[in-house]
Amino acid sequence: MTGAMMSHPLNTSDILKSAATRTPDQLIISDLPGGKRHRYTYKDALSRAARVANLLGQAGIGRGDRVATLAANHYRHFELYYGISGYGAVVHTLNARLFSEQLQYIINHADDRWIFLDPEFLPLLETVADQIGSVERIVVLCDPDDMPTSEVLTLENYETLLQDQPEAFDWPRLPSDAPCGLCYTSGTTGNPKGVLYEQGSTVLHAMMSGSSQYLDFNEWSVAMPVVPMYHVCAWGVPFSAPLYGARLVLPGAGLDGASLQQLIEDESVTQGFAVPTVWLNLHNYLQDSGKRIDTLQMVGVGGAASPRALVKTYDELYDVFWMGIWGMTETSPLATAAIRTPAMEEMTPEERYELQSSAGRPMFGVEIEIFDESGRPLPHDGVSRGNLRCRGPWILAQYFKGEGQDKFIDGWFETGDVAVINPQGYLRVVDRSKDVIKSGGEWISSVELENAALHDPAVNEACVIGATHPKWDERPVMLVTVKPGQLLDESKLRETLKQKVAKWWLPDAIIQVDELPHTGTGKLRKVELRDEYRDYLLHDQKTD
Repeated sequence: MTGAMMSHPLNTSDILKSAATRTPDQLIISDLPGGKRHRYTYKDALSRAARVANLLGQAGIGRGDRVATLAANHYRHFELYYGISGYGAVVHTLNARLFSEQLQYIINHADDRWIFLDPEFLPLLETVADQIGSVERIVVLCDPDDMPTSEVLTLENYETLLQDQPEAFDWPRLPSDAPCGLCYTSGTTGNPKGVLYEQGSTVLHAMMSGSSQYLDFNEWSVAMPVVPMYHVCAWGVPFSAPLYGARLVLPGAGLDGASLQQLIEDESVTQGFAVPTVWLNLHNYLQDSGKRIDTLQMVGVGGAASPRALVKTYDELYDVFWMGIWGMTETSPLATAAIRTPAMEEMTPEERYELQSSAGRPMFGVEIEIFDESGRPLPHDGVSRGNLRCRGPWILAQYFKGEGQDKFIDGWFETGDVAVINPQGYLRVVDRSKDVIKSGGEWISSVELENAALHDPAVNEACVIGATHPKWDERPVMLVTVKPGQLLDESKLRETLKQKVAKWWLPDAIIQVDELPHTGTGKLRKVELRDEYRDYLLHDQKTD
């Protein structure tokens, strides 16, 4: 016997169609180059997405064909999300911060047929112009008057192509497991691997991640995804925000503190989403400028561990709730969150900061577990550290083209994170497995050391890597940047660290640097730093 409900697969086009019907006048606001700001409604976005879909159909793009974007956070990129996926093709978001070799590999691996790109990314694409044979057309996302020229690529203008297309489209009812999006991992330990998202899983993720169990969107919300739309769909916010009728503020490429503060103030942003570095830079700007972010109520922070010192700063100085979150490209990407709860209101501030700086608890649909090296589950006691695995309806079952099969174990996805889970179910990622430092057979968490360093008032940012040691195999080396106008006192920093971590964890060297390298999404590039400082202690005469 089977149930008696209608077979009605969920499609991404349903989200925008619903938004254009239920909240037709809700705004999407985009910060554009040259100080321009664009405004239009969900109803406008649906008609423009329909033009995109008609263009693809007229040009012979097939169901499941990959159509790439190389663009920042703005309204044209938003309508491409829906026009391409709603048509039945696959939106492949290319990371604008990739090296040319990585970009070439990913475009060819995906067999991209078209690329829609922002003018500022044209020089990057030109570096691989003769090595991307699958690409048939390149469309520039700008007004006709702003079209760039190229000696090596044939370019077409987006607005010119759309102007003669109909504003209505007969959106197909696609199977739930039809592909709709493609995003590649960072590839820090080999070639990037593709994650192919499905129509149904993307809608389910939007429904749950936008709910009160996670981002808590509604028609009063003014949501600003600072995380780039080329990075796991800006954490799914371009899907979850319209599903719940929230206003969207898209910051373009302006991720600096001044630009974000201006947007928050001008557009009354209530919720923002970015990696910790972005909120650190905004804090530094606010301290220097004396400006305010009075409308901001919550920041969702993922992509790296949440520094407890910043959680406290945002609470005490700005009355902003810092919500630690966790997810990956492979989890669509949101999986766990430290949402505000009634129980938190009964806690002391320090107890609350402890939970807010964690990755939180899984939302409905996501299961997490930690395992030892033999594959045995470990207790949720807040102490036991294990390899984090997860499973659920929007979590990857296999990589694009069947790669990376070793990551899938007994129905679980092996995340590559080392984590603890406390008795209340809160997850804390203590390190990436490749970043944990093995010293004398014992493990040292680089993340915990970095967070401890931020309690020193002079430290702006810290990065800890494992350096080769003649006796202990590896020992930690700490690299720090210092806040403007401050001086680093190493002895005071070491005293601060002693209050936060075990004595044998203390770094063998503390090195002040002018800056630390970051990825395009604000994560530390530890691979580069390990390469540079791997033998540092072997040349340090003070090392034991």
